[in-house]
Amino acid sequence: MTIDVVPLDPRDDEAVTQAYRIRRASASATVADLPPRGRREVAAGIRQPMPGQQVRALLAVVGGTPVGFATLHLPMLDNTGNAELDIAVHPDHLRRGVGRALHGYAVRLARELGRKRIVGEVVSGLPDGPPRDPAGSAFAAAMGATAVLDEVRRRLDVGTVDWPALDAAYAAGRRRAAGYSTICWAGLTEPGHLADIAYLNSRLMADAPIGDLVWEQENIDVTRQEAEERLLVDRGRRLYSAAARDDATGRLVGFTRIMFAATDAWHAYQQITLVDPEHRGHRLGAAVKIDNLRYTLTHEPELCVVDTWNATDNEQMISINELLGYRPLDIWQAWQLTL
Repeated sequence: MTIDVVPLDPRDDEAVTQAYRIRRASASATVADLPPRGRREVAAGIRQPMPGQQVRALLAVVGGTPVGFATLHLPMLDNTGNAELDIAVHPDHLRRGVGRALHGYAVRLARELGRKRIVGEVVSGLPDGPPRDPAGSAFAAAMGATAVLDEVRRRLDVGTVDWPALDAAYAAGRRRAAGYSTICWAGLTEPGHLADIAYLNSRLMADAPIGDLVWEQENIDVTRQEAEERLLVDRGRRLYSAAARDDATGRLVGFTRIMFAATDAWHAYQQITLVDPEHRGHRLGAAVKIDNLRYTLTHEPELCVVDTWNATDNEQMISINELLGYRPLDIWQAWQLTL
């Protein structure tokens, strides 16, 4: 069987459609409980990457039929020695060398572009969680990569939230948060708050555990923050945010966000939650997450479940998530290959 790997022309609508179909089939077979990305979002990821990134998309073709799809994301403003690789193979063509062919092409391309490392992610099962195919981890190891960071996906079933218990915990935490208030908003961050949110987002790689992953702290300024949010909204993402405000200065010193895909009302992602180190110890992280969950539900009454990811040693954030009712589902491993 001959496998041809070719660059995907972003202007080719049929090629983009084939890539979407491959990715959807692969995702449905790998993690069926996550809603697959819609065509609009897959196309946008190929044609209009996030600010500060370039993307190279690849198709694996057998007998004239696309059977595999890969994207190589290239940070251009920081982490310029790194590349992120995502490979999807149609379930009907697994274990026939398609993934290996895509990986080999991507490695050669990354080297040509001066990259020193490639990072990819695979999902594995937990002892009490739903079954997951171990083939992803086996493939990454066979390609010479090393597992560098474990993150557990936890899911919140909104219908099982113990609101009286959460209200009591919230009230107790608020007694430690005198001098701070919460603001919530849907969609884009207003211009006057962009600098504070950009600063907090820039702290992610410095504050969150990253294991042995080689990844620099990102430099996110107001321009980049605004551009990222606008691009997400243009892709149809719905954003709900909450921030802790230091009432003495008016600065936003804690931040969290829940995000919906364009095609889904029942499912959302709990994203970043950060508190400025100078303002920790006041239960601000828990407060903004609880406030934001309430706020989101007033706008999205069909919401059923929320998924979030935490490094296994991020004890503080795990404790907050478990307070809200998040429970472990599976483990997502970052694998890093040094070129």
